[in-house]
Amino acid sequence: MNLRGWWLAAVLLPLAVLAREAPPVAADEQVEQRLVRISEELRCLVCQNESLAASRAELALDLKREVRELIKAGKTDDEIRDFLVKRYGDFVLYRPPLKESTLALWLGPFALLVGGVAVAAVFIRRRRAAQQASLSAEDERRADALLRGEDRT
Repeated sequence: MNLRGWWLAAVLLPLAVLAREAPPVAADEQVEQRLVRISEELRCLVCQNESLAASRAELALDLKREVRELIKAGKTDDEIRDFLVKRYGDFVLYRPPLKESTLALWLGPFALLVGGVAVAAVFIRRRRAAQQASLSAEDERRADALLRGEDRT
């Protein structure tokens, strides 16, 4: 083996450590379709911004495996979602139900938007008032200069 071969092996060998086993695919296509449909509605608890279907995290793979087993056990989609909500809370759902404990989740973005608009409005008003005040002071200086007979232009 020449130097290039050793170099290539030295570079690629560490990548083999990162390789994972392929996730199991259900023998039944309907089970796999249900799994995908359910897991697209669930949030990955590790990634938090990805659906369970898109995530490659270890926990996500374990949850998908568990959902697959629940499907095979004959559970309905609602029963599976209820099981996961009882276990992990409403956070596991991408569309949590509107109730007292999730009110901040639903109203928070609107409150932040209203607060941001209010802060921007106050900032713009203060800036305009400061600009008008500085213009008024400049106009007064010019008027005084004209009254005294001084020509600054």
